Amino acid sequence: MLHKVRGIVLKTTNYSESSVIVQVLTDKFGMQSYLINGVKKPKAKIKMNMLQSLHLLDMVVYHKANTNMQRVSEVRQTPVFKSIPYDMVKTSIVIFLNEVLYKSIRQQSADEDLFDYIFNSVAWFDEVEEISPNFHLSFLLKLTRFLGFAPNEKRRTDQIYFDLQEGEFFSRVPIHANYLQLDDALQFITLFNTPLEKNSEIKLANSQRRFLLDKILVFYTLHTASFGAVQSHKILETLLS
Repeated sequence: MLHKVRGIVLKTTNYSESSVIVQVLTDKFGMQSYLINGVKKPKAKIKMNMLQSLHLLDMVVYHKANTNMQRVSEVRQTPVFKSIPYDMVKTSIVIFLNEVLYKSIRQQSADEDLFDYIFNSVAWFDEVEEISPNFHLSFLLKLTRFLGFAPNEKRRTDQIYFDLQEGEFFSRVPIHANYLQLDDALQFITLFNTPLEKNSEIKLANSQRRFLLDKILVFYTLHTASFGAVQSHKILETLLS
């Protein structure tokens, strides 16, 4: 049976000389793997440039439950990116976010709230002219709402330590090193709460931004099974410094 779905490209792997396997987060079926034949041929109907990191797709697909590999009938970019492929900083941010998303999302069941958050955020990021150096921080912290480990922002005045393992404030220093002191914790929570379209209003020094990014990745590592090391943020930090 054919289904119309929206998709977000998370990984493309070579399968043969002309074919690829594309892992796509879909609105109806969650994470799925699609075999797409002939994409490397000169006159291919579905072209490789449509299958880059976090590209947004409208797809017509064949879907069989409990099958590891699905097939596609039609693919088109919607919306077609205006700036992400042509802006080095935006491209680097998208590659970084793609790496984190791929390591974080495992489910093969639909989660339309998660899908809509990612889809709408990426579409907005492509449209916005002025790039906020806080976008990736704010995006990742907001994403935790949909992944099930959002920080608990409630605190008493005596609670000045944010425990990254527990995801909440405490009055005593945790017995491990994975925590933030109050000033950094408040910036962490501000990035979590501020709408993406206003995240440029958060004033952070480059050193603060790098520190908070490292702690956000620690937060993900603590709460995501088999998250592993992230490499692409090193290039990103260089570009944004």
